[in-house]
Amino acid sequence: MSIDEAIDADPPNDRGHRPGVEPFLDDVAAAAEMEPEPEKRRDLTMVRRIAIVAWIAFMVYEFSVSGLAFDRTRLIILLCLGMLAATIGRRKAISVIVDWLPFALILLLYDWTRDVARIVDMPTQWFLAADVDHAIFGVNPTVWLQSHIKDASPPWWEVITSVVYMSYFIVPYAAAAVLWVRNRAAWRRYAACFVATTFLALVGYTLVPAAPPWAAARCTAVQVADQPRDPQCMATETGAAGGGILGEVTPSNPDAAPYVERISARGWNYLNIHAASTLVKVGQGKANLVAAVPSLHAGLTMLLALFMWPRVRALGKALFMGYAIAMAFTLVYTAEHYVFDILLGWALAAIVIVVARVIDRRWILPRQHRRARERTGDVLVVGAEVKSP
Repeated sequence: MSIDEAIDADPPNDRGHRPGVEPFLDDVAAAAEMEPEPEKRRDLTMVRRIAIVAWIAFMVYEFSVSGLAFDRTRLIILLCLGMLAATIGRRKAISVIVDWLPFALILLLYDWTRDVARIVDMPTQWFLAADVDHAIFGVNPTVWLQSHIKDASPPWWEVITSVVYMSYFIVPYAAAAVLWVRNRAAWRRYAACFVATTFLALVGYTLVPAAPPWAAARCTAVQVADQPRDPQCMATETGAAGGGILGEVTPSNPDAAPYVERISARGWNYLNIHAASTLVKVGQGKANLVAAVPSLHAGLTMLLALFMWPRVRALGKALFMGYAIAMAFTLVYTAEHYVFDILLGWALAAIVIVVARVIDRRWILPRQHRRARERTGDVLVVGAEVKSP
């Protein structure tokens, strides 16, 4: 058994061996599981299949009426309904609440604490990431990309970049739902890594607020000399004279704008889905506009790739890692993030995964082995008592 298979295995229950919180949590988790003996279960396969089909039909109706579920609370509720359907006859319905309610509440806490950055009001970094990118590449990658491949109107392939950008609000949670259905132990570890990455990123952009490329293109060095958080120049729709802090873009397509633009939502306009483009822009306007270091888009997509790497085959590895790389390209090209932000997000994800594996090796696995030995010892003792005259 590999290390990942070992840490993903649900440990045996050792209720009654030690006082404290852990046995109580074991009792709660055990209450959410189905009867282990298959012969004692009712065969609800047909009911489960009907429920899944009904959930899919409901999702189609919901998306046709209300659009895609980019709101996290709504998305989690819809996913929980699907998990309820997928586990009929396999797991008790309360297991969804036992596992997902704490996860959702923690993420809600994150949403509440994002405004701490405004209270702390640290000076905003307008030049740091741009200078690092230029030092690494000799040019600014966003400026270079928009100079060479940006058109005046969105080409067909910007549909892909817009879909990739918006997938961040769905894919990590959908992956969590699939993990939960297939393996609750693996899901718990993914959820812990997800939360850790999210809150560490919150600490990062609270203490080091940084302006993204699109904002730097709208402001000049003079306008942000005192490192403001939300200068008036950020609210403009066009770039500053001369391209602002990033400098002027010299597009290969002469009709394209000669400055860096925020174009993460343009692909939806190519499909004439203007409501989606508007939804993206409204959501972006409500977010922390200087939460760029590190990039949580890059961090969570790389976290997903690293977490799934030992759990999937070659095709899965390629898809998950390709997704993280596609997200990185999208963020840089659309002026949402610098390469510096992405590298920090990737580094954060890698650190969280490494720390999680160290914790598993040093504490979780030994604890599981100890509990297994204790459980085996109990069985031997009971067996001996039964055989004694």
